[in-house]
Amino acid sequence: MQPAVQPEFIPQVHSKPSLADLLTIENSVSIFYSYARETDLSRLLSEEANNGQGWTLFAPTNKAVMTLPRKPHQGSERTNEVEMTQEEFDRTAKTNVERWVSAHIIAEYPLTFDTEDHSTLLEGSNISFKRDPNSDAGSPEWKQFTLNNGARIVSKKEGINGDLYIIDGSILID
Repeated sequence: MQPAVQPEFIPQVHSKPSLADLLTIENSVSIFYSYARETDLSRLLSEEANNGQGWTLFAPTNKAVMTLPRKPHQGSERTNEVEMTQEEFDRTAKTNVERWVSAHIIAEYPLTFDTEDHSTLLEGSNISFKRDPNSDAGSPEWKQFTLNNGARIVSKKEGINGDLYIIDGSILID
């Protein structure tokens, strides 16, 4: 009996890394990426853009996440966690993380910086931009704006499926 012939392995070659690849190598946003990997949204960050549909991701720095008064898995509201079962706590924490991560992703690529609200993947959550009057007009456009909550964009990376903006704050959700 002949052994089965294995199909030839052909590696995929891309001119740019995916958003997931960028998050993997960008140490300054490792906390955000550890939360994002816990969600189904992590698939979006790995997949190639379909029909030009890409993503714009605003990833808070580790420092920004550490300074949050309540961590993403805790949510924005204080609940009586003593009365929760472990299963309820785990389910609530997962929902909170998914909401927080989705508030940092916009289904637009490339993104235009303007004063319009841009809807995030979290229903009812928007990101808008305000031109910083003290910004250097000769700097890249993205450096001339702050987010609606005052967060500044400190870095931009381009991926095959979208843009990663590293921000010095977090998108706050209700």
